[in-house]
Amino acid sequence: MTITDPKTSLCQYLQEGRDAMLWKLEGLSEYDVRRPLTPTGTNLLGLVKHLFLVETGYFGETFGRPFPDPLVVDPDDRNFDMWATAEESREEITGLYRRAWAHADETISDLDLDARGHVRWWRDRGDVTLHQVLVHVIAETHRHAGHADIVRELVDGSAGLLPGRTNLPDVDDAYWASYRDKLEQAARAAR
Repeated sequence: MTITDPKTSLCQYLQEGRDAMLWKLEGLSEYDVRRPLTPTGTNLLGLVKHLFLVETGYFGETFGRPFPDPLVVDPDDRNFDMWATAEESREEITGLYRRAWAHADETISDLDLDARGHVRWWRDRGDVTLHQVLVHVIAETHRHAGHADIVRELVDGSAGLLPGRTNLPDVDDAYWASYRDKLEQAARAAR
């Protein structure tokens, strides 16, 4: 099916990023969805929590449509949105993210692409259209989905875009080990 409506096309790309984010949590323990695997603490559930705030901020506050149940901001933790406390369950965070989708989708449905909004945290460049915000949130969602790809691969070796659509060659583990060795040899030769 060919999509000719720009809003429909943008919404499809946004939903693909959303779905990829939640798929990266599937089958993992509570520890594995929370464990920091980079020097800056990047973790899967924190990425989802962050994207919840991205969607509620950009599609809510920006267009005068605040999300009804916002998270309480911790003023003493500038990265409070990038991790889940032990008391915040995976179901709570993913549920909030899905509710943010519904809220955002309602905003997107109700407004034209040229509808005006204001992104308070962008200061003097904060006057935007729904189209600009959609493109920005798609980019942000897919950027974090890329982070999630890497973190998930570090956790258990799982890689790919979506179930049944991995976007990776259909090869076995021996191929990947050989491929990685080839890259390591090239990196060492280049130093």
